[in-house]
Amino acid sequence: MSAPLLDGIHHLKLPVSDLDKSLDWYTTNLGYELMVNFVEQGVRMGVSLDHARGGPPLALRLNPDQAAASAGFDYFSIGVPGQEAIEALAAHLTEHGVEHDGVIRTPVGWVLPGVHDPDGHEVRFYTVPLELPEGLPRPFTRET
Repeated sequence: MSAPLLDGIHHLKLPVSDLDKSLDWYTTNLGYELMVNFVEQGVRMGVSLDHARGGPPLALRLNPDQAAASAGFDYFSIGVPGQEAIEALAAHLTEHGVEHDGVIRTPVGWVLPGVHDPDGHEVRFYTVPLELPEGLPRPFTRET
């Protein structure tokens, strides 16, 4: 049996406690642009964001309880095309006053961890494509 046909990520969705604050954070610090407002019974409950330079489509949904419960969790990692680009992203975030843990070399590429949005979700960045060591079996085990 073959695997079903899939085609990338349609969008990522995060629960947030303050829609305006989160929208400002993602547009100011990561360059996202507002694409759609989702209004329910006269109240804006969510937004859809697009990114002109390759970031995955992102939705923010007003849900303060879920946002608080998931603070600190890294729902996803965003790909960045190579070491130079991830170093530039780290510098950009520093210039905007966004704390992070710096760019770190891993066995599969470079990672920029420790970036947190206003609700405390960790937004990680990894270089793509993965740099898997030649001959690495699948599945493999990584112990920390």
